[in-house]
Amino acid sequence: MFKNYLKIAVRNLLKSKSFSFINITGLAVGMAGVILILLWMQNELSIDQYHENKDRIYAVWNKAVFDGKIQCWSVTPKPLAAAMKQDYPEIEQVTRKRGADGLLLTVKEKKLVASGSFVDSNFLNVFTFPLVQGNKNSVLKNMSSIVITEKLAKRLFGNEDPMNKTILIDSSDNFTVTGVLKDLPNTTDFAFDYLIPWSYSTKLGWDDQYWGNNSVKTYAELKPGVNIAAFGNKVKDVTKRHSKNEEDVEVFLHPMAKWHLYSSFENGKIAGGKIVVVRMFGLIALFILVIACINFMNLSTARSEKRAKEVGIRKVVGAGKKLLIGQFIGESVLLSFIAGLFALLLVQLSLGAFNDLVNKQLYVPYASPWFWLSAIAFILITGLLAGSYPAFYLSSFKPVSILKGTFKSSGALVTPRKVLVVLQFSFAISLIISTIIVQKQIVYAQQRQSGYVRDGIVYTFLKGDLEKNYSLVRNELLSSGAVTSVTKTSAPLTEGWSNSWGIGWEGKEPNSKIVLDRYVADNNIVKTAGFKLVAGRDFDLDAYKTDSLGIILNESAVKVMGFKDPIGKIVKDNGRDWHVVGVIQDFILQSPYQPTVPMVIEGAMGWFNVIHMRLNGANSATANMAKVEAIFKKYNPAYPFDYRFIDEEYAQKFDGEKRTAKFVGLFAALTIFISCLGLFGLAAYMAENRVKEIGVRKVLGASIFSITTLLSKDFVKLVVIAILIASPMAWYGMNKWLDGYAYRIQVSWWLFAMAGFGAIFIALITVSYQSVKAAMANPVKSLRSE
Repeated sequence: MFKNYLKIAVRNLLKSKSFSFINITGLAVGMAGVILILLWMQNELSIDQYHENKDRIYAVWNKAVFDGKIQCWSVTPKPLAAAMKQDYPEIEQVTRKRGADGLLLTVKEKKLVASGSFVDSNFLNVFTFPLVQGNKNSVLKNMSSIVITEKLAKRLFGNEDPMNKTILIDSSDNFTVTGVLKDLPNTTDFAFDYLIPWSYSTKLGWDDQYWGNNSVKTYAELKPGVNIAAFGNKVKDVTKRHSKNEEDVEVFLHPMAKWHLYSSFENGKIAGGKIVVVRMFGLIALFILVIACINFMNLSTARSEKRAKEVGIRKVVGAGKKLLIGQFIGESVLLSFIAGLFALLLVQLSLGAFNDLVNKQLYVPYASPWFWLSAIAFILITGLLAGSYPAFYLSSFKPVSILKGTFKSSGALVTPRKVLVVLQFSFAISLIISTIIVQKQIVYAQQRQSGYVRDGIVYTFLKGDLEKNYSLVRNELLSSGAVTSVTKTSAPLTEGWSNSWGIGWEGKEPNSKIVLDRYVADNNIVKTAGFKLVAGRDFDLDAYKTDSLGIILNESAVKVMGFKDPIGKIVKDNGRDWHVVGVIQDFILQSPYQPTVPMVIEGAMGWFNVIHMRLNGANSATANMAKVEAIFKKYNPAYPFDYRFIDEEYAQKFDGEKRTAKFVGLFAALTIFISCLGLFGLAAYMAENRVKEIGVRKVLGASIFSITTLLSKDFVKLVVIAILIASPMAWYGMNKWLDGYAYRIQVSWWLFAMAGFGAIFIALITVSYQSVKAAMANPVKSLRSE
């Protein structure tokens, strides 16, 4: 019986080649799209879930009330780890991590800067980062130890064994390689090429015991069986106690299972994060699969008259409904299996481009038995889903009406086939609208005034001898004609590295907590950045020596402080009195999607990490950078000259949203392609079934245009209904997405109109070929049998 059914299934596939091609192509493209999304989702859901004790590892977060709302943040004071370990027996171990980027690594003639971290000696006991060489219990015990990844070992030592080799750090301290880490997997948010002991940061003077300096990541591993709710309530006041209530901050524990997907907090409660995007693309995957299956359903039921006699004869000779259902579902599973093989081929061919799109290194785990089991289950589910309705529909035909020649497919106003077409296009149009709105939001944020002139600004980090030679470097840069202005700052103009609620001023309420971004700069910050002065002047230490304790406010800070005439006012911070010398317009320091915040720029008594330079616009960028590089190499020869352009850094702020837009756009195009493929097939069968009607109409004088309109209008009606259904769905979903942005577009009606007209146009193009072909056919051929 099975062999017989298989033969019939293969014959049907070969007999109706166009039908088979459309169905296999639609299913294969749909399944390939779903597989790609599932690979991405699986990667997102497995981030940092491979650590052995993941269920007992927690990130220590802070929360406090500001302006009546609870704010949460993930960096903590440096002394918190030791205090928690000492005070709470429920804790197995505590470890810390902070960035060590920017350190120069030298091995003989090789010099490079890599991404690294200062960590406590037990870091590799808490987290599961396997060592290829070395003992995790001892590799970080010595202050002059360094643990490197296989990738970094290859860069520094080539094919030599790196163990016990020496690496010179920052041209000052020798470190011995005590361990080699297996390269970090693509399922982690941790990013480092080397680890060095926390004790070295203490030697450099980068450690402190100040409870108000939140600057490091702290992680706690609890003992087995600890009640997290009870312990969380117990540990929350640790900062208050140790700071003697100077810091009104509560501590809470964020479980490792939620680090990646649930990192967004509102008023002290988890409010989502990347899980929103994961769910959205899971829904898109479901849409694509359903659309591909709807194609199969529609084309199978459209061919019902072709297979009606087969069903009738089988029923007459004794075939039951269950056997017929089994036969038709078996055919759909066979077709699904063929499509699945083509889908895997498509995935393999497109995976490289897809990885570039999502900025990941995804792969198909062919060696995993779980993958093949999942693939078989996926193919079976797709075949059952696609073949279920056609199987029940075809097996329900009455043999009497079929064999008497009175059977005809339904011409009712509402049929399952029409409902499926509407559902199909509703999904596709929803994705088109979403793509347009995401793109509009990106353009809206890009067109927002940044508050400074981004073009022509270059920055480099203050490393090696640049600090002591800064005056010489600055003077030579200016005299070279390559730059027009130079300034030192605490951070790049595109990043905020410091903020505080401890800044005071006359009239501030004693217990109020108002967070201000804190930035530090020396001479000519306004000139270099291109800020717009509202009042006062730029820093000028040559003319005003007291500008080392000067401060520049942005307009938001002036408003918060309530200054009517801010110039000369005193602002208190870090135990110093800063006098206001200028006011600038607000500028975007961090996210262009969020409102600007109150900000202070403190003078030269602060700390510096970066040199900014404005290039001379009269020369080419290449000529300018050649002169600049020569000067930096002259005064800082031990370090490679690494520089970045501010306009490029600013553009990277939109990368996440651009990636989302491309992601949604790609799968919107897939859904449209699959939908149109099905529509093309339906139009072909419609034209075939109405060929005699068209012949009669032509004989009676109907024009090609009128026949084309007649054949196309039914499909256009269905697309219009789909637009009416898709528009409110997309409006609701995209408004929820836009709620995550303070600086956002308003969803206008014309966006829906544009998507709707686009869908109608695509549908018309799809069906018009078959309609025009049918309208132009010679009526003599179609009416010959009459």
